[in-house]
Amino acid sequence: MNRLRATLSPYFLVLPGGLWLAIFFVIPAVFMLSLSLQTGDVVSGFSPTWSFSNYTNAIGLYHTQLLRSLAYGLAATILAIVLAYPMAYWIAFHGGTRKSTYLLLMLLPFFVSFVLRTTAWSFLLSDNGILLAPLKSWGLLPADFHVLATAPAVVLGLTYNWLPFMVLPIYLALDRVDHRIVEAGRDLYAGRTAIFTKIILPLSLPGVFAGVIMTFVPASSDFVNSQVLGGTANTMIGNVIQSQYFVASNYPIASVLSFTLMALLLIGIFAYARALGTKDIMEAAAR
Repeated sequence: MNRLRATLSPYFLVLPGGLWLAIFFVIPAVFMLSLSLQTGDVVSGFSPTWSFSNYTNAIGLYHTQLLRSLAYGLAATILAIVLAYPMAYWIAFHGGTRKSTYLLLMLLPFFVSFVLRTTAWSFLLSDNGILLAPLKSWGLLPADFHVLATAPAVVLGLTYNWLPFMVLPIYLALDRVDHRIVEAGRDLYAGRTAIFTKIILPLSLPGVFAGVIMTFVPASSDFVNSQVLGGTANTMIGNVIQSQYFVASNYPIASVLSFTLMALLLIGIFAYARALGTKDIMEAAAR
């Protein structure tokens, strides 16, 4: 009896999480997959016809938005790494007893609604806003210069909104670095560059890996930033999915686009994990 209990205990521990994933992810995903292969309309109803042409038609129509979403998500992720790593590094190694305070200050703006923060960026980047208007009046920028309704505006908004998802994992990885290893490197006459590239950076890769996944996936799927900051010329696939679901009520096409986006994101994540080396990452995390 005790042996049976010991064998089943791990399964009972994962049962709540497994049920949660089954109810709120697996079952909806299966339903959406079935819906993507149906035809019909909201008036006469949708019927399963195994119409794989839905995929070819949807990808043919909206491949530009798909590629644009992945490009914007990738650009935002790279920019987030550039901004987040120095911030996380400083907090981890120079924050002292005030690390929690600095983290709270970084997260404080994100207690405000996602939509409100994005709308605030639209006021900040507007042609006559508090940022561009003075620069134009001083002659530092041409009068017709604008940022809104451009790709950089969308990427900036995505980076800002998902930046904490990059900072926190990197900070946690850097905070776990044993300072005695760094001191040992200095005792062996290693310079700052060598210590960073040979010790700190490899040990922080698990945080970078987690941060990339947590940033790239939601950034590529976002639709608020492109709608508020990008305009019609910078529509992302999230905008198309929202429109197909809630405006056109074309549920099969919306499901097709959702599944296609998920598949592309998974392929990108697996390729990234393979290129970075998940085995090396896990060994670094274990150390």
